[in-house]
Amino acid sequence: MFIPKLKYALMKNFLIIFIFIPLYSFSQNFTISGYVEDFNSGEKLISAYVYDSGSGKGTVTNNYGFYSITLPGDSIFLNISYIGFSTENKRFFLNKNYEFNFRLNSSTELKEIEITGKRKEKIEERTQMSRVEVPIEQIKSMPALFGEVDVLKVLQLLPGVQSGTEGTSGLYVRGGSPDQNLVLLDNVPVYHVSHLMGIFSVFNADALKNVSLTKGGFPARYGGRLSSIIDINMKDGNMKEYHGSGSIGNLTSKLMIEGPIVKDKASFIVSGRRSYADLFIKPFLKSSLQEGEDVSLDMYFYDLNAKVNYKINDKNRLYLSFYSGKDIFGTKFTDSDGSYAGGIFWGNLIGALRWNYQISPKLFLNTTATISDFNSGVDSEFSYKQNNATESFSVKYSSGIKDYALKLDFDYIPSPEHYIKFGGNIIDHTYNPGAIGLKAKIEDFNLDTLIGYNTSKSSEFNVYIEDDFTIGYLKANLGLHTSGFMIGKEFYNSLQPRIGLRYLLNKGYSVKASYSKMKQYVNLLTSEALTTPFDLWVPSTEKIKPQYSWQAAAGMAKTFKGDYELSIEAYYKKMKNVISYNPGESFFDGAFGETDWESKVTQGTGDTYGLEFLMQKSTGKFSGWIAYTLSWNWRQFDNINGGEGFPFKYDRRHDFAIVGTYRITDRITLSSNWIYSTGNAITLATFKYPYFINSSGGFYNNEIENLSNKNSFRMSDSHRLDISIEFHKKKKHWERTWALGIYNAYSHKNPFFIFPDNDYDTGKTIFKEVSLLPFLPSISYLFKF
Repeated sequence: MFIPKLKYALMKNFLIIFIFIPLYSFSQNFTISGYVEDFNSGEKLISAYVYDSGSGKGTVTNNYGFYSITLPGDSIFLNISYIGFSTENKRFFLNKNYEFNFRLNSSTELKEIEITGKRKEKIEERTQMSRVEVPIEQIKSMPALFGEVDVLKVLQLLPGVQSGTEGTSGLYVRGGSPDQNLVLLDNVPVYHVSHLMGIFSVFNADALKNVSLTKGGFPARYGGRLSSIIDINMKDGNMKEYHGSGSIGNLTSKLMIEGPIVKDKASFIVSGRRSYADLFIKPFLKSSLQEGEDVSLDMYFYDLNAKVNYKINDKNRLYLSFYSGKDIFGTKFTDSDGSYAGGIFWGNLIGALRWNYQISPKLFLNTTATISDFNSGVDSEFSYKQNNATESFSVKYSSGIKDYALKLDFDYIPSPEHYIKFGGNIIDHTYNPGAIGLKAKIEDFNLDTLIGYNTSKSSEFNVYIEDDFTIGYLKANLGLHTSGFMIGKEFYNSLQPRIGLRYLLNKGYSVKASYSKMKQYVNLLTSEALTTPFDLWVPSTEKIKPQYSWQAAAGMAKTFKGDYELSIEAYYKKMKNVISYNPGESFFDGAFGETDWESKVTQGTGDTYGLEFLMQKSTGKFSGWIAYTLSWNWRQFDNINGGEGFPFKYDRRHDFAIVGTYRITDRITLSSNWIYSTGNAITLATFKYPYFINSSGGFYNNEIENLSNKNSFRMSDSHRLDISIEFHKKKKHWERTWALGIYNAYSHKNPFFIFPDNDYDTGKTIFKEVSLLPFLPSISYLFKF
């Protein structure tokens, strides 16, 4: 039944798209197309601006560095610009179609070289709102916990984005939860984005080319999540010469190597990172052992990124990218009587094969086949010797999700006034919501069985079209995203309109507005208190409906003095069918063979609204931003809090961040950030009363605590100052950097959790906050060649 339904739905939705693709005919117009790349490495530059001074028309490169601009035959003066690179100019007479590939030189100080006629797309000219890009070099120079650069922790410093508990890499965007973020690495979803229970993210900055965050006004090409799109692209690998970089820090070390396989034809990049606390702890453990005892320790995480790109010809290119990362924490103890071993693990494996094809000067196709596989587990085993025989028992719990997907994306640029994107994808999901393997060998008894193994499958498809067009002072992005989801006999579908508007006012100001509907078919079963690797990914079912939302936003934007960008936005988001455990239920209730997870959860609504302010400077010796968020975040479930609405745990009224990086000289860079946030909402017991249990042995006294309304109390506010300074030195064939950092420079006690305690003087219960991250210095040694 599913295949005919899917074919019908795909044909129907593609027909909708092609009916609305306008037909354009141009007389005496010609097209200029090609690629923009880094002169030194051959890396394609994303969102580089191609602008004709004569006509005042411009366009930007897509995710693969391709541009196309159609203009009337005339004298042309092109300016090609990109943040952190010098500008390239080209003057010629346009009397036929041309293909030009431009190579831009990077500027070591992220300082744009002033050239007459240079022009870049300003924030007030873009249709897109609620989107922020942070240059990778700026991310790498910012202060970091334990000296480990973290992409997601940098995004937490932007307006509309909140962290979970201090020091973790969780993202709560405009009132959403972590599972409502679509995190893409080379266009592949990443289902779990952190190491060490959230202390570090899985993204190694040395392997990355660019990072962008979209919080609202979602273009039609995106779907599948309610709250945000985090789009991260890996480097393609240097086409010109071999280069490398690495670092040695407090907890981790990493190494990256890239270079040409065939110069200007094929290249590669390989990057690895590993923590090594186990290497230091293991000798101390072994020194305390008795004769006949042995211990092995696994306590580390690793990441491995790899990518190969091959230029078939000027119109065809292949990319093959790969990521593998895993956390392993376990130990094994052995003595003369037997052995005991136990541990936990979790990890991602993703891969993508992409084919770029320039069909014509105006039409570009990207085809992507992907796999994303996340799994986690706990294992324990022991064996002992008895009567000259070895008896053993082991248990292993595992869960996860795996996707296979195929995606087609077309870029059609008929004129500078229209940029059309359309395409679609299909995804095959496989869910493993938890299984337990048991093995035992005791005398003549043998056991080898699997409990609770109940995988399920679903299929999802998406089709979209959008047009970014200009009419006078009005610029608009209108689109339609349609999706379908099939699980068993249940079929869901959705039409999601997307609207983005921008109107230019006098003196360089613009007003913007957006509206978008989103639908999400996969859900994460997690506690409100903490997101862990053992939370379960599960599908929408006949009983559990898909989550969906609509969001509206309005704001203004302006560029001051050439490179100071100001944006102010107000938003409102309504969410329905958000998911939560019922009171008293948790993941552990179903961890031992019980598979009816649907009975443990409830669905409700969410309302979130607020105001965001961002002043950002991305170029020059000094760069950084000031961000402020004023927000409210509410949830309502019929089965929770008596059916009354309550603040979400991460409802924080105020979030404020100041971020700055200053290159004092070519050899010294100073960075710092200061953040402030309102305390998290919590539930506390307001009173307790005694009760008595009558048993055969007599009466026993106990107490019952009565909880307050859900999340009606607040933890203390948090604030901290982070500082780092880098000392660079260029050698003959390489460059080294010493990076010194301080996390929480004035050692403020920011609350991590709270617990009840007794005041022995008064006999009353008091609540104490616990802080885990005081003043923490770090030192790292970085090198590149």
